[in-house]
Amino acid sequence: MSVQPTIEERLWEYIDGMATPEERTVIDQLIEADAEWRAKYGELLETHQMMQASELEEPSMRFTKNVMEEIALLQIAPAAKTYINKKIIWGIAIFFITMIVGFLIYGIGQVQWSSGSSSSSPIPIDLSNIDFSKMFNNTYINIFMMMNMILGLFLFDRYLANKRKKTFSNK
Repeated sequence: MSVQPTIEERLWEYIDGMATPEERTVIDQLIEADAEWRAKYGELLETHQMMQASELEEPSMRFTKNVMEEIALLQIAPAAKTYINKKIIWGIAIFFITMIVGFLIYGIGQVQWSSGSSSSSPIPIDLSNIDFSKMFNNTYINIFMMMNMILGLFLFDRYLANKRKKTFSNK
């Protein structure tokens, strides 16, 4: 499936000097003999000359630096503060804390509270006999607890960073 190039494509190759010598001679003959080729060649040659004559606009050498200096003069607000609602964050934190407390209550509820035989211990419960397998045998619960620990560490890190920032800003 051979596609013949259009008159315009062939003339652009001729004007740009991309045509082979054989094509150049054929196009020369067509320009001399055919009025349509001659008119199209004149139009494309005029366009080519206008494009060659026009200068490309170039920014000054300090353009980027000037723009960055102007931006630095403005105080840019952090983007996250504009759309993060503190109530949502606190709601999520309360949810996770409630879940952790619920797991602890459930775990403590699984303890056998029968009194121990020895009274020498200040706590009447033998903590070595607690069966944690009832509470932590589910993979999803373990994943949930790990995620809570990670989120808790992130929250603690944020708290310490804010505290440090306030300390340095007061000095």
